Amino acid sequence: MSGMFITVEGPDGSGKSTQLQLLVESLTQKGYDIVVTREPGGTTVGNQIREVLLSPDHHEMTPRVEMMLYAASRAQNVEQVIRPALERGAIVLCDRFIDASIAYQGYGLQYDLDQIQSLNEWATNGLTPDLTFLFDLSPERASARMKDRGQLDRIESRDQAFHERVYEGFQTLLKQYPERIIRIDADQPIECIQDEVLDYTIERLQQGGVQR
Repeated sequence: MSGMFITVEGPDGSGKSTQLQLLVESLTQKGYDIVVTREPGGTTVGNQIREVLLSPDHHEMTPRVEMMLYAASRAQNVEQVIRPALERGAIVLCDRFIDASIAYQGYGLQYDLDQIQSLNEWATNGLTPDLTFLFDLSPERASARMKDRGQLDRIESRDQAFHERVYEGFQTLLKQYPERIIRIDADQPIECIQDEVLDYTIERLQQGGVQR
């Protein structure tokens, strides 16, 4: 028995985490076995790595170290949480995965894409999401939303040029993996986005034969 691995991606401020929680609630009400996790984080080890990665105190962190810490958190999450859940037939919903490293470290920090890809393939033992929702929001709109939220973490507080490169990275991934990545217009009312995401998800679950 195997479940389904669904990830959500998008710029900071795109509303992906809100939509992930709404999807969790909808699928749980429908009787599906749901496991929710996030990156970085998802485990005790991963949550401690997350604190290091996002702390504004660590601006001296180099791109190589940042990339390796994300991969370390991901490796622990895959081994401890994601694979066991998939093997028992659960639906795993994860807030960010390898696409985020490609967009943020690869395009945002302009680090070597091949190295990011090979490191993460090793860290996850080749695990790839079955379905990814990309919450598409312009860098300008995303920046305005983040300012409204108040204090920014280490990644969010980077300059606008960084966030524009991240956005381009996500657009490139969307073109590279059209079968896996579904673009969602994140500049719509929350309810409209929620309905669209749920419809796509149910359709994929039915196609994949995932049982409740």
